[in-house]
Amino acid sequence: MDTLSSEKSKTIGIFNDSFPPIMDGVAVATQNSAYWLYRMNQPVCVVIPRIPNYTIDEPYPVYRYSSLPLISRRPYRLGFPKIDLAFQNTLDKIPFGLVHAHCPFSSGYLALRVAKKKKVPLVATFHSKYRDDFERFVHNKRIAKLMTNEVIQFFEKADEVWIPQAAVEETIREYGFKGKVVVVENGNDFAGMDSIEKFKHESRDFLKVKEHVLVFLFVGQHIWEKNTKLIIDALSLIKELPFKMYFVGTGYAANDMKQMITDYGLDDKTEFKGLILERELIKKYYAAADLFLFPSIYDNAPLVVREAGALQTPSVLVKGSTASEIITDNLNGFLIENSAESLANKIRELAAQPLLIKNAGANAAHTIARSWQDVTAEIYDRYRFLMQRKAK
Repeated sequence: MDTLSSEKSKTIGIFNDSFPPIMDGVAVATQNSAYWLYRMNQPVCVVIPRIPNYTIDEPYPVYRYSSLPLISRRPYRLGFPKIDLAFQNTLDKIPFGLVHAHCPFSSGYLALRVAKKKKVPLVATFHSKYRDDFERFVHNKRIAKLMTNEVIQFFEKADEVWIPQAAVEETIREYGFKGKVVVVENGNDFAGMDSIEKFKHESRDFLKVKEHVLVFLFVGQHIWEKNTKLIIDALSLIKELPFKMYFVGTGYAANDMKQMITDYGLDDKTEFKGLILERELIKKYYAAADLFLFPSIYDNAPLVVREAGALQTPSVLVKGSTASEIITDNLNGFLIENSAESLANKIRELAAQPLLIKNAGANAAHTIARSWQDVTAEIYDRYRFLMQRKAK
């Protein structure tokens, strides 16, 4: 068997701690890269913590191991693969050629053990600002730093470390990682859609939004780290404008966010839609929106900004944030200072310039929205290179 045929017969294992019905950006990346590897006739499987009473319906194998709910971060799970003997026996029989860890916790260390045992390459993608999460969880910066050091030690064991956009390198270097990093962007399952303008009109009709009403959207975890308070404070400053704000997602701050909306008297202008799993439905919300409000300084490379852009909805982000690296102000999105007043002023300014919003949306679709099919082809070329290098 030649080298290429041998590689094609080996299974790519994609390991992550989140997967639908948990719908964060990393889960979407895991799901889409696995799907397009499958479509390329590459044997692929996904390995994740088990979520009780939820059936996985994917064309490729999904292997799940024992887990318990992570109380402080619902709906996430704390995995225990070592105690799941049936799962371990199944995993041992898979002819892995490479494993890719999208998370440095239970699934990541499982991928590391598989890589060592099978003598195959381990790719690890650095997605999140883990130290921020730790500080909120333990309320102690010294302990959070020790936990972050553990994360970096995990990445130091990988054969190759990927980051989803160049600006993320600043974060991983700040955490102490000194090795090489490779930029591998996320794809977008909404990219390349025909007749977007027609779909945008149909989506507004679906939401029963009148033509003169501005539609704003936030998609993501409802947590304070994502600067959701800033959004609500800004909305309270523009009550004179006709607008509708949609919040999509869940998180520990959701109830407090709803209370803020009530306290500001914004209930008639705001809807909390909860978690939306159906991609065709969330697509309508992206398309119906005039502006995607995402002032997070917590996120590294938010997939939601690219998803909105694919449907010609430009984002408003904080100037200098890691997330804003892909945005050129007034060209393919809009940048603000990190304040409610700045966001409110930007919205007022843009409300008077609908053509500027439309042009920025069109530019976003061309500049920040690559299809997962396109991105996964590049990913697989990288996988092949790493498998060949490991074999030597």
